[in-house]
Amino acid sequence: MKIRAQALLFDNDGTLVSSLASVDRCWARWAEEYGITEEFGRVELHGRPAVEIVAELLPADVVPEALARIEALEVEDVPNGGVRLLPGTKDFLDSLPAERWAVVTSATRRLAEARLDAVGILPKTMVTADDIRRGKPDPEPYLLAARELGVDPAHCVVFEDAPVGLTAGRAAGMTTVALATTHQAHELDADLVVPDLSALSALVSDGGVEISVRR
Repeated sequence: MKIRAQALLFDNDGTLVSSLASVDRCWARWAEEYGITEEFGRVELHGRPAVEIVAELLPADVVPEALARIEALEVEDVPNGGVRLLPGTKDFLDSLPAERWAVVTSATRRLAEARLDAVGILPKTMVTADDIRRGKPDPEPYLLAARELGVDPAHCVVFEDAPVGLTAGRAAGMTTVALATTHQAHELDADLVVPDLSALSALVSDGGVEISVRR
């Protein structure tokens, strides 16, 4: 299968890098600090902006302080082995011109930059939780990224590991590629499902980017 695109839009955690151990560690500590471990255990965490999770769990007057606390915990955890590159990430991104791709993450800009800097990824374009009003599964983050790259959404490909992110990509009218890094393949609804970015290659030309599954 070959997919042609003008721009490639990547989720970060679970797609380019893995910080799941850090996420679990920091949020567990945060929930314990706020005395909501039982309530926290029932919340869907992956792929959602922290502000939505915090607002779901705590009273409105506590949200700003609690949001700042979880961001601080996660940023502080980055040097403690809190992030690592997933297979194929570096080679795949290195094959792309900087103006052809963007990172679209539910993390705040401060946290996203800390994680990406730790593994040597420097995107020219990045959309974070600080840039939007509605997070994934709403299409707003991906539509904003397409607009910043100057590309029609129909000519963009979204790379995601989480169902909420794939829903956002489809709602934006984009082709979707799912990476089975945090969910099993049968749980992912996408135009193409692969184990990770090492399964793909990209051929860049004046007409765009052709993405192929490696044989």
